[in-house]
Amino acid sequence: MPTQTSISSRHQLCEQRWFDDFRIGERFPLPSRTITEALFAAFQLASGDNHPSHYDLEYCREHGAPQLLAHGFQILIQTAAGAGLFPHMVEDSMKGFIEQSSRFLKPVHAGDTLYCTLEVVELVPGRSTGVIALASTVINQHGVLVMDGVQKYLLKKRPA
Repeated sequence: MPTQTSISSRHQLCEQRWFDDFRIGERFPLPSRTITEALFAAFQLASGDNHPSHYDLEYCREHGAPQLLAHGFQILIQTAAGAGLFPHMVEDSMKGFIEQSSRFLKPVHAGDTLYCTLEVVELVPGRSTGVIALASTVINQHGVLVMDGVQKYLLKKRPA
């Protein structure tokens, strides 16, 4: 007779971790993604952004861009931690996603492939929780850093 399992345990992809379990320098690579015209259309639909640099190829070319130009938020969402293992590691300890900052350093165009990584750069302990800061970096197919930033999460410490 099959045993019943909770919904969350059926989705558990890795061992659960708590604030105390993380170390500076740990890296969490995210899957690479080529920024296609379909992703531009999906972003425009979701964001409501209607600037022609994000959907009109002729407009882009008239203004010196070889392809559609990705909006900064379109690049930022490529660093969503949910694309990798980090949120699965902290299902039981996650209190919340509390802060995000980013810098858009170079343009990203349709057809570019992006490689994103999250890396633990700061651990700020509290009494029962702690803040983990993850540096987010986005590099294109030419090895050029196109975006960097920081994401902060509030995690519970390991129960006694």
